Amino acid sequence: MKYIDEFRDKQLVIKLAGHIKNLARGDLAFMEVCGGHTSAIHRFGIKSFLPDNIKLISGPGCPVCVTGKEFIDKAVACSRLKNVIITTFGDLIRVPGTVSSLEKERAKGADIRIVFSGLEALDIAIANPGSRVIFLGIGFETTAPGTAVTIKEALKKRVENFCLLSAHKIMPPAMEAIIKEGVNIDGFICPGHVAAITGSGIFDFIPEKYKLGCVITGFEPVDITQAILMLVNQVNSNDPKTEIQYRRAVTKDGNSMAKKQMEDVFETCDAFWRGFGIIPGSGLKLRKEFTKFDAGEFYQFDPESPENDGSCICGEILRGKKTPPDCPLFGNECLPDNPIGACMVSNEGACNTWFKYSNNECNNYT
Repeated sequence: MKYIDEFRDKQLVIKLAGHIKNLARGDLAFMEVCGGHTSAIHRFGIKSFLPDNIKLISGPGCPVCVTGKEFIDKAVACSRLKNVIITTFGDLIRVPGTVSSLEKERAKGADIRIVFSGLEALDIAIANPGSRVIFLGIGFETTAPGTAVTIKEALKKRVENFCLLSAHKIMPPAMEAIIKEGVNIDGFICPGHVAAITGSGIFDFIPEKYKLGCVITGFEPVDITQAILMLVNQVNSNDPKTEIQYRRAVTKDGNSMAKKQMEDVFETCDAFWRGFGIIPGSGLKLRKEFTKFDAGEFYQFDPESPENDGSCICGEILRGKKTPPDCPLFGNECLPDNPIGACMVSNEGACNTWFKYSNNECNNYT
C-alpha cells in the first residue's frame, strides 16, 4: 500500500478485526504508549470494530501530559524576569502549574512566543541580543534530535543569549515502570515516531526480560488494527518479540544521524514524570560541554509547593490505572477550554481525546 486512503480502508479494518475476533482467546489488554495512537484510536472509532474481549489502554505517550508542575513553575518564574523571552511549543502554554500557567503569564504581559522548532527559537535570540531567550525543550526521542541540532548551532554561531530548559524524556524507562507497577497488560502498541529515530531495538528488553510483546505501528486505522492482530498472534504462539508493522518508516537501527545528534548533546538523567514521580534514567540533560546553554545554570528555582493535582486523576490515567470518565472533573469542571489537568490540554492527551470523540466513535473516517 502506498497511499493514505488505503490505510483508511474501512473494509480492510473490518476484515482485520474479524481475524482478531476469531483468534483472540480470552480477555486481552494492550497499551498504546503514544498520544498519536490514542488520538487515532478514538478519532477513527477503532474500538467499535474490535471484539469486547480486546481492551486498549492509554499510557504515558503525551509529552505535554507527563510534564510535571515543577517544570511549568520554573518556566513561569523565568517568564516573570526582566529581559527574558520564553519560546515554547503551543500546547505547553496551557498546562497548569501550581499557581499559574504560561498562558496566564502571557496575558499579564510576559513575552512568551510559540515556535515550531528550536531553530526558530534560536533565530529569535539572534534577533533580540538584549534579551535572554529560553527554549522549553519538551518531547521524547522524536523531538530531542532537533533540540540537539539547535544547541550545536547556538555554539557554532556563538549565540550567548540562548539557553534551554529541558523536559526531554525517553520512552523505554516509563514503559518498564508501568510493567513493574503491575499494570495488567498483554503487550505494547509502540510509538512509531519514536522508533523512526531510535530503531526498534530499544524495545527488545521488554519481550526478553518481561515476556510482553511489542509491535511498532503507524497512525492510520489499518496500521493500528494490524498491530493488534500481530499482538494477538504473539500471545497465541507464546512468542513475545518486537515486531515492526510500520515498516514504511521504521527500521531495526533507526536514524543514525538523528541518534548521533542526540547522543552528542544529551546524556540521560533521572526525570520527574507526572503520575509516576522520578523515573531513573528517563530524562535528557545537556552534556558538560554544553552547560553554558542550560537555563538552570543562570536561574535557581524554588518549587512553589509539592506536586498535587487535587481531585484530578491525570496521574492514574497516564499509568493506565484509570480512564478519563473515571475522573470526577472530566467533562464537568475540566474541559478543553478550561483544563484542570494536563491530560485535557494536548490534542494527544487521553482526556482531550476522549472528550472530543466519545460521542461519535463509530465509523468516524475523514
